[in-house]
Amino acid sequence: MKLNSHTDDMTNAKFNRTAVQVPDAQARIAAHVRPGAIEKVSLESAHGRTLAEKIVAPHPYPFFRRSGMDGYAILSSDTLHASSEQQIWLRVVDEIPCGYTSDQTITPGTTARIMTGAQVPEGADAVVMLEMTESKTENGEQWIGLKRHVQAKANITPIGLEVEEGQLLLDAGTLIQAGEQSVLATFGVAEVPVFRRPKVAIFATGTELLALDEPLQPGRIRNSNSYLLRSLVVEAGGEPIMYGSIADDAETARKTLAEAVKHNDMVVTTGGVSVGDYDIMGDLVREDDIEMLFNKVTMRPGSVTTAAIVDQKNLFALSGNPGACFVGFNLFVRPTIRMMQNDPHPYLQEWTAILDEGYTKVNNYTRFVRGRIEVRNGEVHALPAAARVDESSVMITIKDSECLIIIPPDKKGIPAGELVRILKLPKGLVR
Repeated sequence: MKLNSHTDDMTNAKFNRTAVQVPDAQARIAAHVRPGAIEKVSLESAHGRTLAEKIVAPHPYPFFRRSGMDGYAILSSDTLHASSEQQIWLRVVDEIPCGYTSDQTITPGTTARIMTGAQVPEGADAVVMLEMTESKTENGEQWIGLKRHVQAKANITPIGLEVEEGQLLLDAGTLIQAGEQSVLATFGVAEVPVFRRPKVAIFATGTELLALDEPLQPGRIRNSNSYLLRSLVVEAGGEPIMYGSIADDAETARKTLAEAVKHNDMVVTTGGVSVGDYDIMGDLVREDDIEMLFNKVTMRPGSVTTAAIVDQKNLFALSGNPGACFVGFNLFVRPTIRMMQNDPHPYLQEWTAILDEGYTKVNNYTRFVRGRIEVRNGEVHALPAAARVDESSVMITIKDSECLIIIPPDKKGIPAGELVRILKLPKGLVR
């Protein structure tokens, strides 16, 4: 759910930054997002993709009258006077396995053996279960006996019970998962129209960054954020394109950005957006050929999260701190990837939960606290990350995060047991 807005903007004149509320930032981004191109993929490749066109039923389902059990197809009128005192006998004229049809018409006094799922023969208007019958053979013919009246339509699935011809099956914007795969296969949709996965360029800035295979060095860290972003892009339905990391050099950043914009649909960077002397992305987005949407948000962590438009493509410059990078992606980048695939619900779902542990930190900005979700006695509980690791620079709690707990700035701490709003984080592919 998109967050509720409130109004006050905060200006930092020294760094030419005007802080906007999260909903305002989301709205500025959304104004520049358009659905991507449509392509067709095989049904086998469609899992996790987003449907680009509505699918309607080309035929009813089931498209023939189907037996609901193993038994005998009969005329219900034959059983009107059947009772324990007056058993009626019907002559078996055919046997119908599943997948076969009968060329026999059921007439008064006759029946056909039928299996579950098989097409009910013409004339029959009911199926009686095998256990309700007796059988005998006379003069080389098989007969079944009934001692009970059977209602018309009993144990027959009618044509179109589940779906009528022309009925909407799946709407555009639907995420294709197991149930949707089953529906598409049932109606013979072998090629599925989906939105092309947006190509998302990812690169990190910072002279301190090491490649994965480099040994540790004093004062330097490995480039973990790029891999965090890569997984988040895949989960959101995008195609990550990795550009590695670059040193704190404006010209290198400018060239890398130009290359990334040229060959991709969106660019996401991490690092270089604070207010230090080496924060090159913060400077780059203020250049004349870039339309900056915002470069400060009233949120913690990640207040320096920045968004811009370059050659009509979205650029997101996220914090280099892992926690802030994670929050910024889920609030701004993920919804953009989902909107590019026409997802009708691109923002994180908002729930209400009971805060399990008191939260005492005070901040002038809305705080998004990583946490876990537990359901106990039918109630949703939110458990914040431990206070000692609830910092934007902390990486380790990201793997356990199932929600973002919203702590409004007007709250001077929230006691345990109080209701709070949480944003449910997606776990696994897309939602």
